[in-house]
Amino acid sequence: MSPLDQLRAGRLPRRLTQLFIGLWLYGTAMGMLVRSHTGLDPWDVLHEGVAHRVPLSFGTVVILTGAVVLLLWWPLRQWPGAGTIANVLVIGIATDATLAALPDATGLLDRVALLVGGIVLNGFAGAVYIGTQLGPGPRDGLMTGLAARTGASLRLVRTGLELTVLAIGAALGGTVGIGTLLYAVTIGPVIQAFLPWTTVQLPVRPGSADDPQGEG
Repeated sequence: MSPLDQLRAGRLPRRLTQLFIGLWLYGTAMGMLVRSHTGLDPWDVLHEGVAHRVPLSFGTVVILTGAVVLLLWWPLRQWPGAGTIANVLVIGIATDATLAALPDATGLLDRVALLVGGIVLNGFAGAVYIGTQLGPGPRDGLMTGLAARTGASLRLVRTGLELTVLAIGAALGGTVGIGTLLYAVTIGPVIQAFLPWTTVQLPVRPGSADDPQGEG
């Protein structure tokens, strides 16, 4: 769907509410993973590495990185939805709020709890905002745009992007550890498990591909 079609698709108050809840919880999960000190997902390794080098908060770096990635959509002819714009702004704010309220984990049990809880909450939150069908996040849009323009598979493009940002982030001092590996192998299944429960069913528009009485 185009950005305008996404807004016209129906159930907008429910979808916008769910979108902002999902994005806020996503930022909360990111803050939990940072405080666990067990390793971050590749993009957050980059965010943390940059935050070590500039006088900006982690959340501010998340916002600025999202904005830069969004600019890369232009040559790829990608169009952001309302959810894309909200993604850029809300997650970084929520992450900083969580980091301000949550102390660093000091013991092994605390670190494991923040790691496992952060991954599960991240997967749930991702399913919540994806389920609104209001546009992908800036990093996901970059992936799909590059795949469409290069003809490469989504798997290859995603792997290449994440290995690149992981290497840059690690070189800048971002945290890579067991949490990075655990996130990589579990986040997909966690999101998939929650999606059937969080996807907002949209009304079928007459004449659409989903309309059983429309043209076949």
